[in-house]
Amino acid sequence: MTTTPHRRGTVPSTSGELRTERARGEHVRGEHVRGDGARAGRTPRALLAVGLVIAILSALTFGSSGAVGKSILQAGWTPAAAVTVRILIGALALAGPAAWSLRGRWHLLARRATWVQLGLFGVLAVAGCQLFYFFAVTELSVGVALMLEYLGPILVVVWLWLVHGYRPRRLTLIGTGLAVVGLLLVLDVLGNAQVSMTGVVWGLLAAVGLAAFFVLGADTSNGLPPVAFAALGMAVGGAVLGVAGLVGLVPFAMSTADATVAGMLVPWWLPVAWLGLVAAAVAYGTGLVASRALGAKLASFVGLSEVLFAVLWAWLLLGEMPAAVQLLGGALIVAGVVAVKADDVSAVPLDLEVEPLPVGLREDAEPGSAD
Repeated sequence: MTTTPHRRGTVPSTSGELRTERARGEHVRGEHVRGDGARAGRTPRALLAVGLVIAILSALTFGSSGAVGKSILQAGWTPAAAVTVRILIGALALAGPAAWSLRGRWHLLARRATWVQLGLFGVLAVAGCQLFYFFAVTELSVGVALMLEYLGPILVVVWLWLVHGYRPRRLTLIGTGLAVVGLLLVLDVLGNAQVSMTGVVWGLLAAVGLAAFFVLGADTSNGLPPVAFAALGMAVGGAVLGVAGLVGLVPFAMSTADATVAGMLVPWWLPVAWLGLVAAAVAYGTGLVASRALGAKLASFVGLSEVLFAVLWAWLLLGEMPAAVQLLGGALIVAGVVAVKADDVSAVPLDLEVEPLPVGLREDAEPGSAD
């Protein structure tokens, strides 16, 4: 899926505010703090340009997961099997970079709280989000399923309001209204088109998983580097799905039958390799780099282009497009999410938000790093 993304958001906290203030101070002096705590040689403008390109690449690769995944679902794979293989291949591909980023930090894995966060991230944000999305694309077109999933940021606003007391302002309320109207149009409630309500439910559950990605991914209290957190979270999610398949909790079947991609029969392993290496490892990896370069908020703006890329991939590979009214609904959903995110960004003047290393881990930083 998606994931995209696949594929993101912040939860205000005292430690996060301190990190933001520190990063703002480095920018005042004309320097930029990298995610590992060291100063980068690039100017903020150059870093912004590179980060935008990488973020678009991430959205492009995340957006391919629905169309490519649907090709193997139609060839006999179950959603659980497709998601499990995709996640595990992606986690294996990121194992090397994750191990490199953990040098000098392996003691963090001995903390119980770290594994609680990894477990929640793996089950909800990785396995749950992708599995529900794959269930959705078996009932709906790829574009409609992804548009439903991208209601996730609206759920983040509701979570922050109900749990943390951050009352949404006018722009957020306008964005939420646009997204709700867009959802009604995606469902084509004013037309005669038949929309699978089962698919809608799966799409909305995928939105819950995406919201969990925002909330859990914003919590840096575990101290893990992002690439390590992603790789370990993917491994946890893949393991949970694998066990669920083995004990029969979810249908789990794979097939070696050829898959149809762009009207051509291709070996089964080709779309599977694409899902694991491109739509998972590359998508997550570039998404992490983009988040470090742009900050979580700005990266999430660019990440909305995944919806458009997914529709393009579905048209190129599957020959399917949503109806005109559903495209309009999708545009309103995207506009609503952008409005909500714009309101969130306006509250934090610093665009290039980065996460320095926790103070206790800087003894292995390079000379000249921030402390």
